[in-house]
Amino acid sequence: MQVLPHVSRLGRRTATALGVLGAALALTATSATGAGAAPQPDPQPLTIKPGQAYMGVGARIHEGSPAAEQPSRGLLAPTDGVQGIDVSHWQGSINWTSVRNAGIQFAWIKATEGTSYKDDRFNANYPAAHSAGVIRGAYHFALPNASGGATQAAYFASNGGAWSRDNLTLPGVLDIEHNPYGAMCYGLSTTQMRTWINDFYTTYKARTSRDVVIYTTAGWWNTCTGSWTGMSSKSPLWVAHWTSASSPTIPAGFPTWTVWQYTSTGSVSGVSGSVDRNQFNGSRDRLLALANNT
Repeated sequence: MQVLPHVSRLGRRTATALGVLGAALALTATSATGAGAAPQPDPQPLTIKPGQAYMGVGARIHEGSPAAEQPSRGLLAPTDGVQGIDVSHWQGSINWTSVRNAGIQFAWIKATEGTSYKDDRFNANYPAAHSAGVIRGAYHFALPNASGGATQAAYFASNGGAWSRDNLTLPGVLDIEHNPYGAMCYGLSTTQMRTWINDFYTTYKARTSRDVVIYTTAGWWNTCTGSWTGMSSKSPLWVAHWTSASSPTIPAGFPTWTVWQYTSTGSVSGVSGSVDRNQFNGSRDRLLALANNT
């Protein structure tokens, strides 16, 4: 497994964070699989602190480095259609006008994690993306072992996850994936995890009137929820599967995907270093319908 191509996306991350994540990746170096493949055994607990997580970090630690994620192949997946990115504080300062001019139509921006961390770039990124005409939304990195789903949904809704029908705001995202800080399923049984997710969904909808979008991988969902079908009729699916294939592997229980994170080693004008690239499953009109709840 090549570790450095994955770590290179971090760009502005500190040397300490690079070392920690590199060590974590090394734990799965001999059994790498893709983000949609069967999960590997849990790594040892990490020493990174809550707040350092970002979309896909858990999959990189637990599932390893898929061959399609080598830099020379990272953008062979569909770069046509309605394109988007997701970002957090790791990307540093972003020129959102350049991002929009590069053809990026939508973005989800990290807002919160657990109930004690708000991304320190969110207050800059969220309005700047809006001003540049990027259809944007917020995401919450779930820590199901830290507090209940309802508690975390309320924290998210109060700290960036709110929604308004203004033609530029997407519903919030529940980023629920491999635990980057320890055991893959956060120590919860499949029944407990289903309850946690449903509690998050119910509270978020009560606070915002919107169905929360679920970001996950097939490997995590199938293992940690027991291939649960209970959210397929309520939440749009944002699946992470880093591959040059023409379509992603989706979790059991979901009929199709709404958003596909097809690489974590993409590049976009206006963003320093690597960035996650995403495709929306439909036209811009359908993306606006998702944004405006129409």
